[in-house]
Amino acid sequence: MPRFGSVLTAMITPFGPDGELDLDGAVAVARHLADSGSDGLVVAGTTGEGPVLTDEERIELFRAVIGAVGVPVIASTGTNDTAHSVMLTREAKASGADGVLVVTPYYNRPSPAGLSAHFRAVAAATDLPVVLYDIPARSGRRIGPDLTIELAREVPTIVAVKDATGDVAAAATVVAESPAGFEVYCGDDSLTLPFLSIGGVGVISVASHWAGRLFGEMIGSHRSGDVDGAKTANQKLVESYRFESTDEYPNPVPAKAACRALGLPSGQCRLPNAPAPVALDDQARTVISKLGRLDPAHQSVA
Repeated sequence: MPRFGSVLTAMITPFGPDGELDLDGAVAVARHLADSGSDGLVVAGTTGEGPVLTDEERIELFRAVIGAVGVPVIASTGTNDTAHSVMLTREAKASGADGVLVVTPYYNRPSPAGLSAHFRAVAAATDLPVVLYDIPARSGRRIGPDLTIELAREVPTIVAVKDATGDVAAAATVVAESPAGFEVYCGDDSLTLPFLSIGGVGVISVASHWAGRLFGEMIGSHRSGDVDGAKTANQKLVESYRFESTDEYPNPVPAKAACRALGLPSGQCRLPNAPAPVALDDQARTVISKLGRLDPAHQSVA
């Protein structure tokens, strides 16, 4: 098994009616996910609205979730400021995190040399396992396979990458040329099965908020050689892939709608993500119901 598990959920961050951080709600969501097919959790990442959390909120969130569950918790500590990322990484260690997720510095668009120096500085600040996060659609800059392989070979604590580039061929290169034990996680739910086929170990997922067990079924089937079973599970997830992020309703807006449909604490996203209309909550109920995951009272995943 991968060190953090195969199905990791990039969990939402619940907010109250006035947009305040809902720590009790975060505990409830984390426990629900841990009981519903998630092998581990990523806290305060993209889906967790990390960029709109204050440092104090982020650290409180780390502590609350880590204290609530028995599965691995990866704290998202990457920002576009190396010194800030180092500080948050040290706070994650002090909070008891099992690892940290470090995104490509956004907006700054650093050179490959700058990217390398950034990731090395963060890794040097902790003995926690570091997961790189390559998501050029949001960061404006790609880490790329060459630098990923270099860091995997030269920095022992850089142990994995969440690859949200959509480039399966490049991910295959990383799998082939990285040291034994370096792990590639799919960062795009819809490409989980292709990533498994080239040696990916699992997914850091959004749709696992409502379909964690189905992702586990797909990965387990593939791992056991049941290609048809994996294909069938993937086909059941196609509507969830379409739902979870669109130009009109980008992630995490639909994920929070899905959590509301499940009766979980959620609240709306903080600006600049606009509040979701009632129609999106209705759509979430439809998507989840088709998977057989919504009980009559809309209270929990089956």
